[in-house]
Amino acid sequence: MACLGPSAPVPELPEKNCGYREVQYWDHRYQGAADSAPYEWFGDFSSFRDLLEPELRPLDRILVLGCGNSALSYELFLRGFPDVTSVDYSSVVVAAMRARYAHVPTLRWETMDVRALGFPSGSFDVVLEKGTLDALLTGEQDPWTVSSEGIHTVDQVLNEVSRVLVPTGRFISLTSAAPHFRTRHYAQAHYGWSLRHATYGNGFHFHFYLMQKGKELSVAQLALGAQILSPPRPPTPPCFLQDSDHEDFLSAIQL
Repeated sequence: MACLGPSAPVPELPEKNCGYREVQYWDHRYQGAADSAPYEWFGDFSSFRDLLEPELRPLDRILVLGCGNSALSYELFLRGFPDVTSVDYSSVVVAAMRARYAHVPTLRWETMDVRALGFPSGSFDVVLEKGTLDALLTGEQDPWTVSSEGIHTVDQVLNEVSRVLVPTGRFISLTSAAPHFRTRHYAQAHYGWSLRHATYGNGFHFHFYLMQKGKELSVAQLALGAQILSPPRPPTPPCFLQDSDHEDFLSAIQL
């Protein structure tokens, strides 16, 4: 799931998966992050470069959500995309990244909650997230039936993403979540974008979603999106075949 540097230690895991949603866990985990190797959720830049770079332009204003201590923002700079702002709600990792990349003034780092971004509307051409939504959904018991809290959390983030994008902006999401889990979140008409999906990685595949503002979702995608707004159906009672004492069907078979 993650790609570490050759000498990077295995990070301390939370006691429960829902700990990934807590800023206290990340503040503790990122102590000393300025001097440690980057930790890459869902592959490093080379693994999805061929999908990502064609969607970017050199003058794009790019926002990276939940940056952690990933090298993604710096890799974008090295590949010719210098205008990158990265946010994370852990002030510890933001301070570490500012220190690590102090020699690159076009890379900006801000402490911010992705559910309430402090940027004016239409500030960015591209918004990128890699694993941030996955972390916010770690408390879900059943990925097929997301809780109302989980649905609301994702909607908060996606509303903010849509708001800070320019009318023709792109939202790119890299995740472990396959389309049958994630498409229904993205396929909401009020975000004002289209949706495209691809996979990347060797062996285990990760997922690359591209949302283009100013374009429309397909009818099939809208139908999937509607499912997440519907209340869960009660389970269907099992149906058993029953013998009837009044029908001797075996003796009625003609050989």
